[in-house]
Amino acid sequence: MSGPARASTFAYRRLEIDPGARTVTCHYSLDDEPFVEVATFDEAVDLAAPGVEAVAVLYLLLAGLSYYKAGAARVVDLGALEVGGPTRALLTDAIVHGLAEFAHRNALDLTDVAIVGGGPTVRVPVPTPTAGPLVPFGGGIDSIVTASAARRQRGAALFVVSPGAGPLEAIERSARALGLPVVRCGRTLDPGLRRAGTTRFDGHVPVTAIVSSLALIAAVATGHDAVAMSNERSASSPTLVVDGQPVNHQWSKSLACEDRLRAALDERLEPSPAYASALRDRSELWVAAEFARHDELLDTFMSCNRAFRQDPSTRAPTWCGECDKCLFTDLVLSPFVTRERLEGVFGGREPLGDPARVPDLEVLCGVVDHPRPFECVGDADECATALVAAASRPDRAGQPHLAALASRCPGAKPLDELLAVGGPTHSSLLDAARDLV
Repeated sequence: MSGPARASTFAYRRLEIDPGARTVTCHYSLDDEPFVEVATFDEAVDLAAPGVEAVAVLYLLLAGLSYYKAGAARVVDLGALEVGGPTRALLTDAIVHGLAEFAHRNALDLTDVAIVGGGPTVRVPVPTPTAGPLVPFGGGIDSIVTASAARRQRGAALFVVSPGAGPLEAIERSARALGLPVVRCGRTLDPGLRRAGTTRFDGHVPVTAIVSSLALIAAVATGHDAVAMSNERSASSPTLVVDGQPVNHQWSKSLACEDRLRAALDERLEPSPAYASALRDRSELWVAAEFARHDELLDTFMSCNRAFRQDPSTRAPTWCGECDKCLFTDLVLSPFVTRERLEGVFGGREPLGDPARVPDLEVLCGVVDHPRPFECVGDADECATALVAAASRPDRAGQPHLAALASRCPGAKPLDELLAVGGPTHSSLLDAARDLV
């Protein structure tokens, strides 16, 4: 049975900003079918501020991929939008690389997509920022580490995006514990996107890039001088390579995407807020070691994907202990946090303690020739190093399945090597990053 047919044209229709209602509304069409998405900001966000409309175009473009994917149209029509060279390059890469996983799973070739239309971009002057960094916050160990450092900066705040159905408790718990002000945004998808049937493609979109664009709107509208992301260096590594082409589940967390988005921002605003990751030159293990210093937050954080589902009735209230994200989070923390403490975090269902998870650990650690999961997990060398370090802990002596696997991890490196800081980064743009040293 054949799959859906590709659509002909995906069109960016218009962008509407209502400062009174604090909404940014995006209008699209996929052939003859219209779609509308609405982002609603809280009272602190002045959408009438200079530069908001210019940066909101980035949100319009990136959020549109959630609807573009339904038909994987062969032509993308920008209409009269102001889209210069850097912004067009961002959209092109977001389609080819940000949707690479989607294309791979649906056996599509998106390198043939034609982007037409669009006019020149004029840089918009914006006032000098008056507040510190805005930190997009997802409640996991990475954004907690960045936000903890940002607490030392004047005027720092968290930025939280919630689905239209309401806040995510998995994020709210950690946000409350950090004690920083929170700038909020609700993103309401067009309900037509969820219609089932053979006329729809489905798959992963570059969500972090979409959240980044919303954070940039909020930063410009509230006078924050930077958007401080929390993406580690392993986010730039492909999940797999197909016919010589990288497919990266985390492309929108990668250095390549960061560079594209910053260039598009600089094309549109003068001056533009700094946009960079505070953790770009850090490994997942460095972040885990830093997070482990905040014992008071171990009972508040959550990275299980089942806690972030759009439908509140299907959200997991606690760690499921079964998914690859739970397993990786447990693994990367295990060199630095006691077995007893982690067993408590996972409610007695700690993934590392289950010998049945060894095949999944083999994949994460690169011991077997098997595709890595399409999840936000670290590189194989990071996982192997964490596994070896965990297996050598005295409190893991009663888990022989870990010791047996550790003996089969030739890719493991000395732990100190992966705790070292290094690699390409633009974190010098961020005061929050300097506070991590």
